[in-house]
Amino acid sequence: MTGAGSLTWLGHSCAVIQIDGHVFVTDPVLRKRIFHLRRKEPVDPAALDGIDAILLSHSHHDHLDLRSLDRLDRGTQVLVPTGAGDLLRRRGFRFVREVVPGDEVGIGSVRVWVTHAEHAAGVRVGTGKTEPVGYVVAGTQTVYFAGDTDLFPGMGALGRVDVALLPVAGWGPRLPAGHLDPSRAVEALALIDPRLAIPIHWGTYAPWRPPRGDDAPARAFAELAATVVPTVDVRVLRPGQSCGLDYGRTVNAPGATRSTGTL
Repeated sequence: MTGAGSLTWLGHSCAVIQIDGHVFVTDPVLRKRIFHLRRKEPVDPAALDGIDAILLSHSHHDHLDLRSLDRLDRGTQVLVPTGAGDLLRRRGFRFVREVVPGDEVGIGSVRVWVTHAEHAAGVRVGTGKTEPVGYVVAGTQTVYFAGDTDLFPGMGALGRVDVALLPVAGWGPRLPAGHLDPSRAVEALALIDPRLAIPIHWGTYAPWRPPRGDDAPARAFAELAATVVPTVDVRVLRPGQSCGLDYGRTVNAPGATRSTGTL
C-alpha cells in the first residue's frame, strides 16, 4: 500500500494498521472457535504478513488469544498491559513490553501512545491483575484504537486523531458495562473528532454458532454519526476489507459502506 497508509479490519477488535512503512496489528483474535464463541469467516493469513508490532488492549480471551498469537512471528514486538507480559514470554515472544496509560513507545519512525480504557480489569490464570488500555499510533497519520472501553473524559484530550477505531457492540445479547453501544460510540466520536471512523467489535463472533452477519450496530452508529457529527467520515467495513488512510479512500473493499451524511 502506497501513500498515507491503510487499515484492514479482520473482525472483532483485530485491525492491521499500515503507517509510514510500519505495520501494527491490534488484538489478533483469529480462530474459528474460542470457547463457546464461533466465527463466521476465516482470516486470510496473508493479511498478517510483515507485522512490526502487536498491540494488546487487555487480557480477556476475546482480545488476547494465545493460539491466535501462535500464528505470528515470535520476534515481533508486543505491547501488553502490565501484568500480562509473562503470558507472552512463556509463549516464546522475545520482545514483550508491559505498558500502562501514559507510556510512549517508538516503533521506527512511528510513536505509540498508551491511553486509558474504561473497562473491567483483566483477571486471568497466569497473569497479575491487568488494567485495560487503548493505543494512539502516530506517524504522518494518527490512528486511535480504543480497545474495549466505555466513555471517559480523557477521550477529548487525545490530541489530533485522523482515524478512530471504535467498538460499537459485543458478542452476546447484552452489552455489559465497560463497552460502547452505537449511541455512546457516537458520543465518543464527538469528543475525539477524527476525520474518519471505523466501527469495530461487532458481527464477528457469536455464542455457540456462527453469527448471521448482522451489521445493525455498525449501521446504527453510522446513521447516528451522520446526524450528530456530520464532518466525520464513517466507513463500515466487512472483515478483511481495507480503507486507505488518505481521507478514507476505500481500497480492495467491494462491499464497504461509506457514510458521510447518509448510508
